[in-house]
Amino acid sequence: MTKPVLVFDMDGVLVEVSESYRETIQRTVEHFTGQRITRESIQEIKNQGGWNDDWKLSNHLIREAGVNVAYQTVVDYFQSIFHGDGTNGLILRERWIASEGLFDRLAARYQLAIFTGRLKWEANVTLTRHAPTLRFDPLIGTDDVENGKPAPDGLLKIRAATGGRELWYVGDTVDDARSARGAGVPFIGIAAPTSARRRELVELFHAEKAIAVLDDINQLESAL
Repeated sequence: MTKPVLVFDMDGVLVEVSESYRETIQRTVEHFTGQRITRESIQEIKNQGGWNDDWKLSNHLIREAGVNVAYQTVVDYFQSIFHGDGTNGLILRERWIASEGLFDRLAARYQLAIFTGRLKWEANVTLTRHAPTLRFDPLIGTDDVENGKPAPDGLLKIRAATGGRELWYVGDTVDDARSARGAGVPFIGIAAPTSARRRELVELFHAEKAIAVLDDINQLESAL
């Protein structure tokens, strides 16, 4: 029997990133502006949609503070904090969310895939560190598509690569939900209880016709 395809976003879904990506945004903005933005403010902007790319978001926040810095300079500083020298980057603070055995059970029923806003090589760094035996195929990064989320390009690419099979998408932002809607794919939202502005995010997921909203992916089997 041909398995349906269960597609995951990465940040906030497979790995907890509040001390990696979110902290990197805060430090990058603070470096160029002298002001430390709150994580609630970051989530407020994320909930508006259109800010899936953390490089562009950091650049936007710096410009909003009245500081004019070349975009590539922002990206370079962001990456220097996130990756460091390979032994001290904030990426090392990430935590794998799934409980033991979850993906073994899911893989028996679904083909597993990823559509992430990360560059593909960055996704592979984290997967190699936390889940070296798991197979996600296809793995689509933001550098694999012409238009990033909320555009549906990544999900459409996965559908084409898997022969038009039924897809499900699991994500944690309104851009994930809108990407799924654009591709005609059922969406399951993740809204962690500790997330800033969680109630607003849950309302956004329902407005985007999410079939379920979960605390984390360990509740996924009951939703499916």
